[in-house]
Amino acid sequence: MNELTEQQHLELQRYGFDAELQRRWQKDIADGRLSKATNAVGGDLLVPPPGSVKKQPGISTKAHRELEELGREAIANGQLGVVVLNGGMATRFGGVVKGIVRVLGKSRTFLGLAVEDVLMHRKQSGGHVPLFCMNSFATEQASKSHFADHAQFGLTKHCIEHFNQFVGVRMTKSGELFETEDGLASPYGPGHGDFPSAFRRSGCLKRFLDGGGRYLLVRNVDNLGARIDAGVLGHHILSGNEMTVELAPKWPDDVGGSPFHYLGRTQLIEQLRYPKGFDPNVVDVFNTNTFTFTATALDREFDLGWYYVEKKVDDRDAVQVEHLIGEMTAHLSTNFLQIRRNGRHTRFLPLKTPDDLESALEEIADIYDGTDEEDDI
Repeated sequence: MNELTEQQHLELQRYGFDAELQRRWQKDIADGRLSKATNAVGGDLLVPPPGSVKKQPGISTKAHRELEELGREAIANGQLGVVVLNGGMATRFGGVVKGIVRVLGKSRTFLGLAVEDVLMHRKQSGGHVPLFCMNSFATEQASKSHFADHAQFGLTKHCIEHFNQFVGVRMTKSGELFETEDGLASPYGPGHGDFPSAFRRSGCLKRFLDGGGRYLLVRNVDNLGARIDAGVLGHHILSGNEMTVELAPKWPDDVGGSPFHYLGRTQLIEQLRYPKGFDPNVVDVFNTNTFTFTATALDREFDLGWYYVEKKVDDRDAVQVEHLIGEMTAHLSTNFLQIRRNGRHTRFLPLKTPDDLESALEEIADIYDGTDEEDDI
């Protein structure tokens, strides 16, 4: 397959398909300008300077109470919105739309629990907290139907907006368009780096700002620890930065990007950009893909890099080109915050496979239905 059909073009254009960019990727792959080797950074990755990564204060401390008060005031004033990154194709969940998978009881799904969290904080604070779902071509219809089937989980329609990330077409290692077993093009979502541009171009950002919104919590649909937290919001506000990155302490076998001092500033560098032989364990925290943004900082375009990723499709090698939301730390002033990973106040409970979900059910029930208790990092 060398060219998309007119019908395929029309279907993809609904999701912002950029045919010129696609052709450029194909040429760059064919000519070797995009490859695993070209993903690597071009300079030294250094340990961040002391004090670059802050820690959440203990639950019982005065500092924590003051940060919570600052965050609660912002929530009560309708300044917080929540963005759920809901575009992934959940291949490790059997290719289902993960957001609609049941987690607790008969109807408490990943997306349903995200709404529960919003409703709880709206009730506590009295503030308006809008919810935004970034869907993809693979999740849009099922997710919208899921909300409709559950009466928006108690949210009024003006409190939730859906917007779509963009779409690319998989390629072969030689730069040709990848053809599935049924002879069709193989579309994919080109990564969470779509968020700032898709949110802005959809009009969601303008509507949020016009409605008095100031801060956005951006989280993965499958991280059930990434709930609204007034203390984390207060930490972001007090820092005065445009972006807060939540980092978890590394445990054995953890993989993922981490903050490094690179090209004169501390920024997130994801694993696919590590040079050959690099030891990432010189930094003992890693990226959870949970962020708080000052919304006005998103009202611009960001020149994020494109990176080469190989996937197995129909048991054959396919190539995707993706960009990374964490790379926004190279463009925005950033507050790096080490969050809790233990107990009911954990902010990192990712569920990547059905086995993860099964083994974490007791912990999930405690987080969403338990009583308050003290814990620390």
